Amino acid sequence: MSGGPRRPGRPRGSRMRARHLGMDILAALRKLVGGEITEYAQLLEEAREEAIKAMVRQAEDLGANAVIGIRLASSTITTGAAEVIAYGTAVRIGT
Repeated sequence: MSGGPRRPGRPRGSRMRARHLGMDILAALRKLVGGEITEYAQLLEEAREEAIKAMVRQAEDLGANAVIGIRLASSTITTGAAEVIAYGTAVRIGT
């Protein structure tokens, strides 16, 4: 066997977040005056972080100590709800 990294699998993490009425009202006001809609940006940031953490946990369960080639994707599940997916290649580097 070569001294290169082992590839134990392809971990993934997925989190779905929904917005709420209060957030929609604030976002609508921000759209009127322009600028970043911080309520939605924060919602997506939290979903990204949770998806990455779930992917890392799955990689560790596979026996990996690193994840390479990480990709993030998002999609709208229904009106007001989005899913963020993180995936990559789990590897075992070193001993």
